[in-house]
Formats: sequence, structure tokens, C-alpha cells
Amino acid sequence: MASPGFGTFGSHSGGFSGEGGDKKFDVFYKDLKETEKRDSCLTPKQQIDRLLRPGASYANLNPFEVLQVDPTTPIDDIKKKFRRMSILVHPDKNQDDSERAQKAFDEVTKAWRCLENEATRQKCLDIVEEAEAIVAKRIEERKKQLKREGKDNRVDEDDPEKLKRAVYVQTMKLFADMERKRRQQETRDQEERKRKREEEIEEEEQKKAEKEWQKNFEESRVDRVNSWKDFQKGKSAKKFKGFKPPKHKAEARD
Repeated sequence: MASPGFGTFGSHSGGFSGEGGDKKFDVFYKDLKETEKRDSCLTPKQQIDRLLRPGASYANLNPFEVLQVDPTTPIDDIKKKFRRMSILVHPDKNQDDSERAQKAFDEVTKAWRCLENEATRQKCLDIVEEAEAIVAKRIEERKKQLKREGKDNRVDEDDPEKLKRAVYVQTMKLFADMERKRRQQETRDQEERKRKREEEIEEEEQKKAEKEWQKNFEESRVDRVNSWKDFQKGKSAKKFKGFKPPKHKAEARD
């Protein structure tokens, strides 16, 4: 009995033998190599390196990119991918590189938290859709320009791989722009909270000063009243030291 390997494909209907067999094999081989490439990328070290490579901070803004799933992937399949990837990069599984593994694990977890929430996942899908629309519009305008110039209107993005790359780049730009706006808003919120807190502190200090002044004023009131009374007594004593009759003048006699 033939072993269930490549040798059996040519002996079955729909295999690689006969007309079109070479094309079928090319497709099969391409799919096989792509699968091998994906699988090889799903090793702990490679995943950690991928998630922490230079520039990954921007690429990791796209949760689909972090989990290596297509935006159209069903949420249940995304969850399976998350579990599989989180196990690969978990610090306990990578104790010889636990610090980097923890960072990679955090990125994977953050991506999943974003996609498991329906609202935030929809926002991510909207970004991907917007990127596709921008690229499509750009291609359309370029083709029209080439046609007006009487040139061949073929463009690089006619190649599916280059089109995919263009959408990927545009998607990254949109995610980066969203993150920039988020940080700007966060900075504004922090400044607003700081301003309000400074106003509260200033108000509290003012109330404290007013309270202290009122306290001192009340405590000194008795002293001020007594001082005034003493002043008034002293003034009266100077004014009324006692009655002295006028001196009598002797009458002059002739």
C-alpha cells in the first residue's frame, strides 16, 4: 500500500497528474510553504522577537497584526489564536527570557482585550475599512491621471501582494494617527485635571488663610477692646486731674 504522501496524489482523481497537474502542485507547494512559514513564526523566541522588534510599538497598535489574524476572522477563531500565542510567549514558558516574554505577553493580552470587546473591535474594523477605501481611491486617481497622460494605466497595486502591502501600510498610519490623537487627548485631560487641582488647592489655601485671619481677629478683639478702654481712661485722667480755683487778686486802695 502506498504511503499517504506526495506519491499518492497522482493516482487519484483531482490530484497533480494529468492536465493542469503542475499548476495544482504549484498552488499546493505555495500553500505548504506559507503554512510552514506561519508555523515557524509561531515559536516562542520568534514571536517574542516579532512583538518586541524595533518599530513594533507602532505595528502593535493594530491588534489584528499582533495576533496575526485577518480582520474578517471570526471572534471565536481569534480567541483560539490568542490562547495559542499567549501560551507561546508566557513568561513561565520562557524563563530564560522572562522579562521580554512578559512584555510580549502583555502585548498579546492587550490586543485580545481590544478585539474581544465588540465596540473597540468595530473601531479597529472601521480603521481597516477606511485604509482600504483610501488605497482604492488613490489607485483610482492614479489610473485616471495615467489615462489622461495617454500612458499605460497599470499600477503596482494591481499586484495583489503589493495591494495588500499598501493597505497594510495605510492601516498602520491610521492606527498611529489614532494613537497620536489619543495621547494628545490624554495630555489635554491631564493638563485639565492639573489645572482644576491647582485651582482647588488655591481655593483651599485661600479659605484656610481667611479662616486663620478670622480666628486671629476674634482672639485679638478682647485685647483691642481692653486697649481702647485703657486709652479712654488715660485720656480722661489727663483731662480731669482735679479742680483748681483761680488765684485771688488783691484790690488796689487809693
